[in-house]
Amino acid sequence: MRLIRVGAVGAEKPGVLIDETEYVDLSDVVHDFDEAFFARGGPEGIRQVAEERIRLRQSVRPLDGRRLGAPIARPHQILCIGLNYRDHAAETGQAVPDEPILFTKSPNALVGPDDDVRIPRGATKTDWEVELGIVIGRRTSYLETVEGARDAIAGWVVVNDVSERAFQMERGGQWSKGKSAETFNPAGPWLVTPDEIPDVNDLGMWLDVNGTRRQPGSTSTMIFDPYVIVHHLSQCMVLEPGDLINTGTPPGVGMGFVPPIWLRPGDVMELGIDGLGRQRQRVVEPR
Repeated sequence: MRLIRVGAVGAEKPGVLIDETEYVDLSDVVHDFDEAFFARGGPEGIRQVAEERIRLRQSVRPLDGRRLGAPIARPHQILCIGLNYRDHAAETGQAVPDEPILFTKSPNALVGPDDDVRIPRGATKTDWEVELGIVIGRRTSYLETVEGARDAIAGWVVVNDVSERAFQMERGGQWSKGKSAETFNPAGPWLVTPDEIPDVNDLGMWLDVNGTRRQPGSTSTMIFDPYVIVHHLSQCMVLEPGDLINTGTPPGVGMGFVPPIWLRPGDVMELGIDGLGRQRQRVVEPR
């Protein structure tokens, strides 16, 4: 299944995508795709009713250009893995890590896949990062095996881990400071359940800026794959249902060019991952 949230900011309603023109409205069945939803069984808990409605053509609505919000409601936490592609570590001049590097983003940075990205006040080095996102499906801690992580994952999502490098690297080396500005975590267009993706470790990914390809890549070049990441994090903290994990980016970020390329108001980012959909964001002025 592909889970979506449709509607204006703050008024999104949950549904299941039929194709790229129609969806099934489930707002009478579930309040939202939030922590409570995932704790109660998540996508599997609505699969039967969604399939029945699709078969009978009940509660089918046209997308018809309507706004898509992030496919999950604001999570308990957004966790991020840094330098998780060998070639990206090389372009930043940093060593390949021995274990996943963890930082966090403010959960209120989450926005829809096609919402504007706003440059924060005082920013000078705003950058892009296409990433695979993991959505946690149940409360998880101290997983015994890496394989056990599969049962803890509700699905996959495209993420743009937007970054302000000056805040991140020139103000005490605090990554979260450069990652948490409003609008800095577009997600979607949909949450794709694991049964839809035969091999999450072999997905092509890409990002264009103003029509120029900047990031070509593949999840096959990750240092730590999604199951290793979830297992590792479960040894350090409790993962809650609906938590989002951004798993790192391939090479081609703005800071890796000579000279660096930074986002400016009016720029347009387009990005996607095979099987998970695509996003489009316009960069706008500070508030």
